[in-house]
Amino acid sequence: MRRGSDLSDEVPTGATVPDATASGATAEAAHETSAAGDASAAAGPTSVDAEVAPVSAVSGVSPEVASAGVTDVSAGVAGAPAGTAGASAGVAGAPVGAADESAAAAHAAAGAARTTVEAEGEAVPAAAVPGTPGDVPGGVPVDRPTPLHDPDPYSTPPYGQPGPWAPAPPVQFPATTPAHGTPSPAPPGAAQAPVAPSGHPTPGAPGPTPGEPTPAAPSPAAPPASPWQNYDPWAATPAPLHQTGAAVASREQRRKRAIRVLVLGAVVLALVSGGIGGAVGVYLERTGGVTDVELPQAGQESEERAADSVAGIAARALPSVVTLHVKGSTGEGTGTGFVLDGRGHILTNNHVVEPAGSSGEISVTFSGGETAKATVVGRDSGYDLAVVKVSGVGGLKPMPLGNSDNVQVGDPVVAIGAPFDLANTVTSGIISAKERPITAGGEKGDGSDVSYVDALQTDAPINPGNSGGPLLDSKARVVGINSAIRSADSGSDQSGQAGSIGLGFAIPVNQAKRVAEELINTGRATHPVIGVTLDMNYTGDGARVGAKSDDGGSPVTRGGPGDRAGIRAGDVITEVDGQRIHSGEELIVKIRAHRPGDHLALTVERDGKEKPITLVLGSASGA
Repeated sequence: MRRGSDLSDEVPTGATVPDATASGATAEAAHETSAAGDASAAAGPTSVDAEVAPVSAVSGVSPEVASAGVTDVSAGVAGAPAGTAGASAGVAGAPVGAADESAAAAHAAAGAARTTVEAEGEAVPAAAVPGTPGDVPGGVPVDRPTPLHDPDPYSTPPYGQPGPWAPAPPVQFPATTPAHGTPSPAPPGAAQAPVAPSGHPTPGAPGPTPGEPTPAAPSPAAPPASPWQNYDPWAATPAPLHQTGAAVASREQRRKRAIRVLVLGAVVLALVSGGIGGAVGVYLERTGGVTDVELPQAGQESEERAADSVAGIAARALPSVVTLHVKGSTGEGTGTGFVLDGRGHILTNNHVVEPAGSSGEISVTFSGGETAKATVVGRDSGYDLAVVKVSGVGGLKPMPLGNSDNVQVGDPVVAIGAPFDLANTVTSGIISAKERPITAGGEKGDGSDVSYVDALQTDAPINPGNSGGPLLDSKARVVGINSAIRSADSGSDQSGQAGSIGLGFAIPVNQAKRVAEELINTGRATHPVIGVTLDMNYTGDGARVGAKSDDGGSPVTRGGPGDRAGIRAGDVITEVDGQRIHSGEELIVKIRAHRPGDHLALTVERDGKEKPITLVLGSASGA
């Protein structure tokens, strides 16, 4: 590009310098120059002399222009050197006397001084142009060109001093950078400021008019609207950052975090409370608590019970049950009995009162605790029954009697007695069997004390001391008199101290009633008999008639029931009333289950042949 000092020819007044195009100035630069001129013209022309010398075409401002009192054309341009060769590069001059044209040229020259003219890709500094010294003649200092970047307030390497060569910060998001030499877009609402290349005139722009005051330098452009356009990572932030560097939580995040904290706190509180409660519970359990223990208990209930229950049966029967304490020269014992009538008769077992003998002492204790002396009315060893009587006792309650023939196997029963002298003991069970032939006694050795009983078998617990006590049905009626037990070690025994194994035997009440009536009325009991002597050593099946009697006589009593029925010595009786018998004891039990005068059907085997016979039972006095 040709420099301004190479122009040697003068240009006619008002003509455009052709070098503006030949110098390689871009259309954008020309546009900027034109715009700068327009802006300068809008600012208003300054007063100039009426007579202005022609502007020389050579570079720089001629001495005539300076001497005519023209102010520094670069004084109104921010950052333009005083000797900028922009005033004479694009305008040949204005005719003398044309004040308006001279003023426009002066404003155009002032606007052109704010841009930089590039020639052949190299920026021409203002001081390198001939005729443009750094200061305006007269020694007045002027502003330098504005750098592309603001000075670095931190002087942090690698930025160094400000200048067009300083690179942008590494972390920033600047706005779109326009092409070099193109003005940056102004912020919204701001006036567009014209920009021209520094040190070069704008082609076609009028130069400054001598005597016209230079416009004031414009203030730096306002900062961009977006804070990221001039982002500086080392600059102070307008808002304080979080100390940890983390982003400040939003309201929703804070709410969720508060909920999590509350939930976690509740869980921790529950665990701690549970642990404390468990520890306190263990302590209270081991130490018994801090106060006295008060256990829960049911309230008071009615004493009424169902009549057929064990409690109901016992409640009705106990007032009629007594405990007997017997003392005599041969020993002492304890047994049970029950009241038969209002006159003081009490039924019990013969082996209970036997130790008293004829001079012993019998004491009767009632369920209410009253005690009375008793005397023996009558007793029978064959039936193992006895009747005693108390005197001077009122308010006796007789025990109702049932019917043993109505009892069936499996019926519930209740036993009352004084086992091991424990008065008023109540146990319960069922009828296990009927017509169980048993024998008891026999301590004398002559058989006179042996009892033969066609007994009721029960599993109700019966122990020594229960003897003579009642066996009751579901209506609290007497169906049997507890008499014997089968022990595991001593066989059948009334007086042994062996305990119950669930095999108890009671005298049927039908048999006991007849014997008790005879004992009360006559003092003696009668036994039904058939008038024969049996061979008790016979081991065959049935009961065999002996060869002779105990005194050596005939085994069949002359004129007795057996003699009249045709029974002979050696005959074997196999059945009684259609029931098979297997021994002599069974035959006696079956006979004594009847009353004297009853008819009895027998089956007799003789010479290998069986013969049925019928007889009427006789009577014999008991011992």
